[in-house]
Parts: sequence; C-alpha cells; structure tokens
Amino acid sequence: MTHTGSIRREHRPLLLDAYSCQGGAGMGYHRAGFDVTGVDKDPQPRYPLGFHRADAVSFIREFGAGFDFIHASPPCQHDTDCQRIQNNPHPDLIAPTRDALNATGRPWVMENVRGAAHKLHQPVMLCGAMFGLRTYRHRYFETGGGFTLTQPGHPTHTVPQAKMGRPIPDGWYGQFVGNFSGVDLAREAMGVPWMNRDGIRECIPPAYTQWIATQYLTHETRAAA
Repeated sequence: MTHTGSIRREHRPLLLDAYSCQGGAGMGYHRAGFDVTGVDKDPQPRYPLGFHRADAVSFIREFGAGFDFIHASPPCQHDTDCQRIQNNPHPDLIAPTRDALNATGRPWVMENVRGAAHKLHQPVMLCGAMFGLRTYRHRYFETGGGFTLTQPGHPTHTVPQAKMGRPIPDGWYGQFVGNFSGVDLAREAMGVPWMNRDGIRECIPPAYTQWIATQYLTHETRAAA
C-alpha cells in the first residue's frame, strides 16, 4: 500500500477497521462513504466488506499508513466484569494498539468498554440513546493523529433495560451481551441484520461509527479549506 498524503477527494476515503469481528464498526464508516477494509486474527465469514485475516497490530504497523483513517477495537474481554469473575485470562492490547496507531502518522480512533475507560486518553462516550437505538451500550473512544471528538450530550436513560441474560419485556431495552436471547430483536435494535449472536454481543452499533465518520469528514473538509 502507498501512503496517502491527504484524504482522497476524488475517491471514497480508505478506512482500516482493525479487530473487525463481524463488522459493526466497519458498516458505520461504509454508510458514511468510506471504502472499508477489515482485519481480524480470526476468520469472519459474516464480515460484509473487504477483509484480511491477520494480526491487527502487525497489519496496522505494516499497512496502516496507507489508509486515510483507522478504527481499532482491541478485544474487550480483558476489562469486562464477567471475564474477571470467571478468571478467564485475556491479553491487554490497548497500549500496543495505541503505539501501532501512532506510528502510522494517520488519524485514528480506538474503542473499548467502560471497564477499560481509565486506560484510554480523554475518551468520548457514546450511548445508543444518542442515536435513537433501543439499547444503551456505552462505548468509549480515544482519538489520535490530530483527530478529536467533542463529547455529545447524553440523554437521560428513561427506558428500563433488562438485566444481562434475562428476557426483554415489551418496551424495554436489551443489553445483548453474553448468552442473550432474542437475536432477531438485537439485530433490529442495533442495526446489524447480518450478524449472529457472537457478533452482536461484541459489536459497536454502526450508528456510532457513522457519527464518528461524519465528524472526521467535517474535520478534513475544514482543514482543507
């Protein structure tokens, strides 16, 4: 891949979706007009966009400079309560991912769960209520490479949310994590109709990254003016 000195005005900007899983993040950028390439160490047959199977950190270091913008979602299991309770060991990839992102010289965003928020540098929190989704699903986003986000307003949680693993009553929101029931409901609520349960319980709703993508495109347009 060749280095792109600035965002491509005549083509769709290139987005690297690192630790892509089944493509919740990547789809948001795609909907905003990006040409998306996902990378994950595991096969992802449900990923709906271009995909490479590879170690994410290594791929970022080798090819990241060839993209206009990079999104990374290191595995959250190291910092989730349920995994700590079960004493399941998982690698902490936030710092190595940040180092790789910074080495590219490209603008980037890195996402993770609330349990990892203290490791992120001045993260912005996004919630489903900000986008009219029927789930709250708080996620935290660190930015770098000259790109920043402003924390949007956080609507009050007025709709009750079912506890993890419990059936979701009519009119309630679901968490859609762990071994949840109601896959069809989760697909509709989060806007991910191509995913199975494994993908849904780890994904970012595409609405989150579609908003981030529009912020980035506005930032680049102002910088070029």
